[in-house]
Amino acid sequence: MEHAPEALGARIDAVRAQMRALGVDTLLLSLGADLPWLTGYTAMPLERLTMLILPLESEAVLIVPRLEAARVEPHPELFSIRPWAETEDPVEIVTGVVGRSRRRLAISDRTWATFLLALQANLPRSTWMTASRVTSPLRAVKDSDEVAALRRAAAAADRVATALVTGQIPLLGRSEADVSRELGRLLVDEGHDSVNFAIVASGPNAASPHHDPGARTIGAGESVVCDFGGAMDGYCSDITRTVFTGDPPTEFRDLYAVLAGAQAAAVDAARVGTRCEAVDGVARDLIADAGYGPHFIHRTGHGIGLEEHEDPYLVSGNREPLVAGHAFSVEPGIYIDGRWGARIEDIVVATDAGPDSLNRADHALAVVES
Repeated sequence: MEHAPEALGARIDAVRAQMRALGVDTLLLSLGADLPWLTGYTAMPLERLTMLILPLESEAVLIVPRLEAARVEPHPELFSIRPWAETEDPVEIVTGVVGRSRRRLAISDRTWATFLLALQANLPRSTWMTASRVTSPLRAVKDSDEVAALRRAAAAADRVATALVTGQIPLLGRSEADVSRELGRLLVDEGHDSVNFAIVASGPNAASPHHDPGARTIGAGESVVCDFGGAMDGYCSDITRTVFTGDPPTEFRDLYAVLAGAQAAAVDAARVGTRCEAVDGVARDLIADAGYGPHFIHRTGHGIGLEEHEDPYLVSGNREPLVAGHAFSVEPGIYIDGRWGARIEDIVVATDAGPDSLNRADHALAVVES
């Protein structure tokens, strides 16, 4: 996804306004999604320090290893670039740019601990907070270009999910790991740049929401939960569909009907002004009323964008109201230990016109014979 200087500049202005409201003197961004969101540059997760220094008032400076400098698209109107050589100490460089007069600093949540501890030692009079307090509320509200990128990624994932639920991807007699690899390959074939995960959980393994697909062979008469996603033009997809190999017993059909109703109701409840915990409550109450309450063991959803999981989170205790531009998953699940499990997941964007579900692959219980 291309990064227009005007869009990056508007984000920097919004970040500085948030810094001012929180009393933050300087923002320090290293690894994680905040850095590309503000600069267009994604740092490699190296032992070499990369850090954007964004003061409240003066010029922003991107400290970057010299061997990485060529990967940075220059935006001199937004920040200068200071490459550092292998024989230099990047922590000392950052300390010098920050200066000892700036006392309240916000630093990337995913900064390597070795760099944070060294900076704290160099700036003992400073107080520290996580950068997410500044950036997460802003990143959670997607602009039209970001929503369009999420929509493209969701459409690509939908095409893979449709192949799954229509039986075009053979399951019987294959290992979970083999099917997982095929789902990932199909995501790339449909335009994804990378695969973040491809969960395939069959039979009793389907009761484990984050099961690691392995050597187990998928057999007849089983539920198979497939949860997969990746990155496309920088923005993430995430979808889950559950299929059954053969004719599902009444007990499973009943379970799935409850789950499908709860997922649809939660999507419909995800409206601007509704608290995140209320959306979670809609799905949870319907599942509990049907007797499956103890078997829904995770939150209803998470935000999505440059990262697979980000704000806002649809979970009890989060009283934040949804606003237009919030993008998030809605993915209740029911898991019966030792037997089976099921989950349905879509990515949804809150809009003033109502919830916009980006995933359209069939939600009906898919029965496959091969």
